[in-house]
Amino acid sequence: MAKVPETTTRTAARPDTPHTAGPLAGVRILELGSLIAGPFAGRQLADFGAEVIKIESPDRPDPMREWGRARVHGHTLWWSVQSRGKKCVTLDLKSPRGRGLFLELCKEADVVLENFRPGTLEKLALAPEELWKVNPGLIIARVSGYGQTGPDAQKPGYASVAEARGGLRYLNGYPDQAPPRTGISLGDSLASLYALQGILLALYWRDARGGTGQVVDVSLVEACFSLLESAVPDYAATGVVPGPSGSGLKGIAPSNIFRSSDGKWVVIAANQDSVFVRLAAAMGRPELASDARYSNHAARGAHQEELESLIAEWAAGFRHEELTSLLDGYSVPNSPVSSIEDIFEDPQLRARGMLVEVPDEQLGTVVQPGIIPRLTRSTGEIGWSGPLVPGSHNRDIYGGLLKLSDKELQDAKDEGAI
Repeated sequence: MAKVPETTTRTAARPDTPHTAGPLAGVRILELGSLIAGPFAGRQLADFGAEVIKIESPDRPDPMREWGRARVHGHTLWWSVQSRGKKCVTLDLKSPRGRGLFLELCKEADVVLENFRPGTLEKLALAPEELWKVNPGLIIARVSGYGQTGPDAQKPGYASVAEARGGLRYLNGYPDQAPPRTGISLGDSLASLYALQGILLALYWRDARGGTGQVVDVSLVEACFSLLESAVPDYAATGVVPGPSGSGLKGIAPSNIFRSSDGKWVVIAANQDSVFVRLAAAMGRPELASDARYSNHAARGAHQEELESLIAEWAAGFRHEELTSLLDGYSVPNSPVSSIEDIFEDPQLRARGMLVEVPDEQLGTVVQPGIIPRLTRSTGEIGWSGPLVPGSHNRDIYGGLLKLSDKELQDAKDEGAI
């Protein structure tokens, strides 16, 4: 097992300790929904000091508790990351008492974050209009496959489907081959990041500009579509349909992967004119930079295949450490294609605190990805590892925040409301 350097170890706060650090201290989030689209935004809000109250059904906890490849003491580790810094409560939104408790929580909250299928809150009699009756300033972030409106709004949406519908999948892979997916749920995470962005925009408009509560409507499909760069204007103007281009981009040269003598793939990106001059010098062939076939961006794009063949032959003469060191010496952008094993040994990521040891009362220590972005004055903090027991903070939230007595708590539990 890879060893994480001591410099990345952090002492997490106790789960019963309120967040006091971070730019979002004092902001309270009610997180509904499950898995990735939505909860990823909740994780980042918690990282920067928001009090995130994660609400799970008493009899159907978030499936994320069972997702992930590795298990320690019977528990998967992804949950520990995705729910870090969150207070976990159980609540049955289908029961009258559960809905009543939720409305009481809404009175004390700034944001509701959900990733249900559109119409779910409405079926529970918890539509935005109902929530605004108890808290007009409430921001309601809704993440779904296709958005809250439109002919496909009621369709279920998963990341893989959104990546296909939004155009990302079509661009991935190699020409004339089945378009592969990325080995992560990219569409979910993209949508969650847009939800985070929308929440922060809505908070600013409400608190700094005198606005009111509003809905932040995020679609997985639209999140994927938003990354298509020049495809929209190019197609509208000329009918060009961009397709998959393998490991590089057509007409952008050299910017591809090249295999070293020890079998490691290395990205070399020298498509800018001044950078190509430096690459040619690193190769010991400075004359390439003045060759009419390679002397400018357009020429290199037109002769991409032959140029990249020359570079591939040259790169194959070095072990990957030698190759990257040589390229670094000439300030040519490059990187080996890193596995997670490589990342654990990466001195840059270590120095930046991107591998963090977070204490966990039951799991010992869980290595987690660090916090981004880095703020120089109002830093983020990992409060605690994701609570392993559903309802871990029921007493804290219902007894502390809502002031329910022990008897009221027990009655709610006996009724199945929490």
